[in-house]
Amino acid sequence: MAERLDKILSSQGVATRSIAQRLIRSGKVSVNGAVVRDPSLKIEPSDCEILLEGKVLNYKKYVYIMMNKPSGLLCVSRDNKAPTVIDLLTEDFLRPGLFPAGRLDKDTVGLVIITNDGDFGHRILSPKKGIAKRYHAIVDGPVGEREIMAFSQGITLEDGTVCRPAGLKVLKDGANPLVEVEITEGKYHQVKRMFLSVGRRVLWLKRVSIGKLKLDERLREGDFREMTEEEMTLIFQ
Repeated sequence: MAERLDKILSSQGVATRSIAQRLIRSGKVSVNGAVVRDPSLKIEPSDCEILLEGKVLNYKKYVYIMMNKPSGLLCVSRDNKAPTVIDLLTEDFLRPGLFPAGRLDKDTVGLVIITNDGDFGHRILSPKKGIAKRYHAIVDGPVGEREIMAFSQGITLEDGTVCRPAGLKVLKDGANPLVEVEITEGKYHQVKRMFLSVGRRVLWLKRVSIGKLKLDERLREGDFREMTEEEMTLIFQ
């Protein structure tokens, strides 16, 4: 679909709409080898070679980013008082409308998907899809059959909210066991509140997968990369 040239530039995060217009009028943008000075020129960006100040513009309508979120960042698009996951992104990944498709608490680490594709994000977040999210957690007391059964039957939180049945298994036993939790919804502080309902407190929490998409173990906390098409389909399997 053809779009205005100034809109195309601004959609790629290289400049605001007004700055893009100035760049075009000053002759710093070419399309298929010809300098263009009309910001309103409509082109099909995927079929054209666009150069900005001599550099090729790698046009992508949508971006899909896998991040290993570190502790201490808000999982929101923007915040005036605290750093967010978007602040970690480098300039080549920035686009208008980026948002995390599914939030993590400030002190929770692990898999976050960031995109500017609203439909894609909605599919991930929709309760109707029932996409499983898996977490690894360290808790402050033993976990046994009582807790596993309570999770499988559906935990009732302190405020009366009833959670869907969830999976719970022990990965490493002990006084502060490492456990895996699988939920198909995303209520506020859900995993932490579920454990509080059975008398346990979460000491550490990491999201390790969404659907069949697993966090790339090569990504250190704070690292991110573009997702492959195969990885995007794994979310919905």
